[in-house]
Amino acid sequence: MNNFLFEEFEPVTAKQWKQKIQLELNGADYNKTLLSNTNEGISIKPFYHSDVYKQLDVPNNQSDFKICQTIFVNNEKTSNYLAINALKKGVDFIKFIANKTFDFEILLKDLFIVNGRKREIHFQLHFLSEEFTSKLIDFVKDQTIYLNLDLIGNLEQSGNWYYDHKSDHDILRSILKKTNNNIGILGVDASLYQNSGANMVQQVAYALAHANEYLNFLFKLKKDNELQDSNYKELIKKMQFTFAVGGNYFFEIAKLRSFRYLWNLLLQEYELNADANIFVEPSIRNKTLYDYNVNMLRTATETMSAIIGGANYISNISYDTFFHKKNDFGERISRNQLIILKEESNIRNADFAEGSYYIEQLTADISEKALLLFKDIEKNGGLVKQLFEGTIQRKIKESAQKEQEQFDSGELVLLGINKHPNKDDKMKNDLELYPFVKAKNHETLINPILAKRLAEKLEKSRIEEE
Repeated sequence: MNNFLFEEFEPVTAKQWKQKIQLELNGADYNKTLLSNTNEGISIKPFYHSDVYKQLDVPNNQSDFKICQTIFVNNEKTSNYLAINALKKGVDFIKFIANKTFDFEILLKDLFIVNGRKREIHFQLHFLSEEFTSKLIDFVKDQTIYLNLDLIGNLEQSGNWYYDHKSDHDILRSILKKTNNNIGILGVDASLYQNSGANMVQQVAYALAHANEYLNFLFKLKKDNELQDSNYKELIKKMQFTFAVGGNYFFEIAKLRSFRYLWNLLLQEYELNADANIFVEPSIRNKTLYDYNVNMLRTATETMSAIIGGANYISNISYDTFFHKKNDFGERISRNQLIILKEESNIRNADFAEGSYYIEQLTADISEKALLLFKDIEKNGGLVKQLFEGTIQRKIKESAQKEQEQFDSGELVLLGINKHPNKDDKMKNDLELYPFVKAKNHETLINPILAKRLAEKLEKSRIEEE
């Protein structure tokens, strides 16, 4: 019956559609009227057709994504309790964020098997200690963990190395030699690029250049016989990429797919083959202080973009994460959003995107532009060199300023803030955390890249009027 229905209609080519549209425009210019240009320099067409779209060979994640709960380590016993509780309530694994060394025996007690399931543990360590990390690796040698050590990410965010360039890399070299196949050592935190205002082409290109710094480092260790070939390959296979996704639904899907494609392309130059291991969380850039419940709608669509884009791991953020201390209600809502998408909506992996004319074309467009930018970065000495020259920071600042101007003018809408604001909404006395960018006055080697929400300026003026 379905075939019969389709056979009732003659096929229509893209050229015929365009001719029909131009006829209906009554003389108006097709390009000026119906094409729109994005901050990435990509033209959005009024329709996409099988005749003209481009499809790349994107290595999709065919397995179900894993739900993560992120927990900050302050008190080890408390963090352990929160982790076990979250695992029992439906999350698949835990990611611990720590700014200093901690007692990992207390923190990790009974965490590797919960409800009869073996669990992974991920870390985001904002410090560098060979002694601590070596002891942690020895302690968990039979378990699967990801450490996400990111020297360059720390440089970008703080403006400094942990110690200095040589010491940081010497410590990393020593840690890499102690790894085994269960442990992922290196991480590339590309979320800062999105949260600071970089456009999507920049995010993909900078993430690729960021990772290539580590590929060069690992390749040299292998060449100098400081790493065995098997360890070299396993370290690259387990390198984890952290991305933030914003509210531009289809573009965010295409962004993640584009990175998967380009990462595969880059590894071919090293005669390697490994799919990108992607961890995703919603962006903080478009989250708002006023009418904050809309943040729940934002994180719902953003996590959907992450799933369809092919994320391996997703950690949601609570609607009040930047102005309230951690609380059970916010954590429960953010956790349940992912559980509903996975278990009730049955949105589990990237199968939905493949073959979609629009998403496939966006993936190709972002990939083409990101590859050109990546090649330019490498031609000019690589990401770290351009960070010290200030080139990366300048380009992100330009992109962020353009986006800020679009928000300030109302062209870019955040519902409840610059469109349909609730004037009776008062927030001054509800702030438990400072929700705005804090000025950093200490001396740094480079200008740090700062995450900043779009609504900050407008929110500050409203709070001053309360």
